[in-house]
Amino acid sequence: MLEKTLKISMLYDFYSQLLTEKQREMIDLYYNQDFSLGEIGEVFGVSRQAVYDTLKRTEKILYEYEEKLKLVALYEQRQGLTEEALEKLRILETILKQDADQSLVHQIEALKALMMKLPI
Repeated sequence: MLEKTLKISMLYDFYSQLLTEKQREMIDLYYNQDFSLGEIGEVFGVSRQAVYDTLKRTEKILYEYEEKLKLVALYEQRQGLTEEALEKLRILETILKQDADQSLVHQIEALKALMMKLPI
């Protein structure tokens, strides 16, 4: 369940502006604020079943957006590549420190600092 919650939250972060206000609010209340179906139903003046149906329909919509647009997949790929690049920079920095070439070490440190500032 936690994995599904994290996935829906990630999809919501990327695609929430494509949902209706009601869909956004229900997803937010259920997945981000941990409201029960009954509590959400009270907020909207609908039955638990109506909330459940709306949540399931909205989840399906979010997955369809990801299937077509692949923004989350691209984000995760970019995050992985950034982490890989940072790890290689750390290794290179360690090697260069052993060789005592300080100018290269400073360049590597500057590059690493720049990479850390990139939005992942």
